[in-house]
Amino acid sequence: MEETSPEALQDLAHLIRIHSIESTSASKSGHPTTCSSCCEILSVLFFRVMRYNKNCPKDPSNDRFVLSKGHAAPALYACWVELGVITKEELLKLRHIDSDLEGHPTPRLKFIDVGTGSLGQGLAIACGMAHVGKYVDRAKFRVYCVLGDGECAEGSVWESVAFAVQYNLNNLCVVIDVNRLGQTGETMYGHCLYQYEKRLESYGFNCLCVDGHDICELIEAFQCAEQTKDRPTCIIAKTFKGKYFEGIENKPGWHGKPLGDKTKEIVASIKCRIKACGKPEFNVPKPCSTVCPVDLCNIKLCPPPDYKKGEMVATRTAYGTALAKLGKSNNRVVAFDADVSNSTFSEYIKKDLPDNFVECYIAEQNMVGVAVGAACRNRVCAFASTFAAFLTRAFDQIRMAAISKSNINLCGSHCGISIGHDGPSQMGLEDIAMFRTIPDCTVFYPSDAVSAERAVQLAANTKGVCYIRTTRSPTAVIHCNTMEFQVGRAVIVQKSPCDVALVIAAGITMEETMEANKKLCCDGIRTRIMDLFTIKPIDKEAIVCNAKECGCKILVIEDHYPEGGMGEAVLAAVADQKGIIVKIAAVEGLPKSGETKALLKRFRIDSTSIYDHVTKLVKGC
Repeated sequence: MEETSPEALQDLAHLIRIHSIESTSASKSGHPTTCSSCCEILSVLFFRVMRYNKNCPKDPSNDRFVLSKGHAAPALYACWVELGVITKEELLKLRHIDSDLEGHPTPRLKFIDVGTGSLGQGLAIACGMAHVGKYVDRAKFRVYCVLGDGECAEGSVWESVAFAVQYNLNNLCVVIDVNRLGQTGETMYGHCLYQYEKRLESYGFNCLCVDGHDICELIEAFQCAEQTKDRPTCIIAKTFKGKYFEGIENKPGWHGKPLGDKTKEIVASIKCRIKACGKPEFNVPKPCSTVCPVDLCNIKLCPPPDYKKGEMVATRTAYGTALAKLGKSNNRVVAFDADVSNSTFSEYIKKDLPDNFVECYIAEQNMVGVAVGAACRNRVCAFASTFAAFLTRAFDQIRMAAISKSNINLCGSHCGISIGHDGPSQMGLEDIAMFRTIPDCTVFYPSDAVSAERAVQLAANTKGVCYIRTTRSPTAVIHCNTMEFQVGRAVIVQKSPCDVALVIAAGITMEETMEANKKLCCDGIRTRIMDLFTIKPIDKEAIVCNAKECGCKILVIEDHYPEGGMGEAVLAAVADQKGIIVKIAAVEGLPKSGETKALLKRFRIDSTSIYDHVTKLVKGC
């Protein structure tokens, strides 16, 4: 196949500019100047370098592209206009409520893998794609990621740079669009390409500095990147914001502004630069090889849970056991961890499947981004784990994963004050609140080893972001191995015809509730005990029905702050019901180091305190 000529590529770059100007002017919002700086980069990538089937953009054999600087979305959309996948008329509906061509890319579009726009995240996602390509698919597709220079101030970018070098992702090519200007002024290093080169080379990247508006230099740089086999490559491209926009190019004050009255004049001047009489001729290279589809459906535990009732097993241990079992069932189950795999027990998968474990080190933001990238195009079933407390620093990546409609599974261990001596910095007490806010997120909170294993299996087969909350301390097995668990379905652990209150607990508080119930029974007080299993979606029907059968009195016991936790989820579920009383016992105030039993007692979520809470609730106190 004849390669697209440099002359045609330059014309295509100008067409991308024009589309970007006209679409942002039509919407009266957007970033035409930041689009203009990367037009030559996108032209060379989409019309000469990348190998893909334009009619099947998510074919697993295709090269991948991630636009980390998502505000340049109109330029990316413009490429697909020239490819004939979307029409120019559609592009002129940019940012309109009835259009999927949003201000920043999202997977509502068939040619977009992930949502971008929250800067500093695209490279981690590209790393995940490249890692799967090299180590799981062992395929020839390459991954390209365009970053803005401004977002290189984000620490998460450098987490990803380190990861790319650590795993020698030579199938990854990063392009930094160094256009000098950020939103409010000059970026950290301006046009000093040497600063980027020096930093990246110190990590171990192959660096190439080019004129980002010179088609031939870009072609040569991409060829060099493809031929470099011992490390990833970064092309550091010097560009100008608003390139070819007379009176605007390289000037501050134009970030995020359409050209308004200047639109016609500037479009006319750019059209004069186009040399082809008609539409520029181009050829898109086909993928190098075929990557076979994989089946991620109906992933099962192999073998199923096998515990004895009353056996003491930490749910974090069961999480690791379940991961290893899933791996035996489907070798596309991959675990990512942040240097705590001997605490989360995700390391269990390494015994039989060492290549299915990815150490991401203490870089939780990058870990989540890598997992999102790995899960793209349904190549692997990704599980990422660390302490629940440390997932909070990756909240933005988790939020963007939901926007990307990513099927990633996250596990937060060491939740709550029950971890004891390590103190408040290690205690995940905000995680339920955090994950409850994530759209379409499933939040599992297993109370024993059986439900923990089932939660892992269900997460593997549930669309969207899934979160599994596990505990450090061993808890008694309370469920039968044959118990059927479902997302959004609570389980009654104990009941009688004369129950006077519904007690809802989970994890360590389920252990304490079962202990308190023994004393309550001795005193003639019968309570019904509910294991929610999933906090989101919550089993509203079961809560309301059982509460009404128990005198309309509910007590929620949780090892979490009261704000946004399990108790507030229950309150929301019964908000439209008359007469139901809900009392919440949670971790009030800042905890401290101490023995687990002492902490549970101090914050009144131990068995003795639960006994007191129930008796007061029953008496109407």
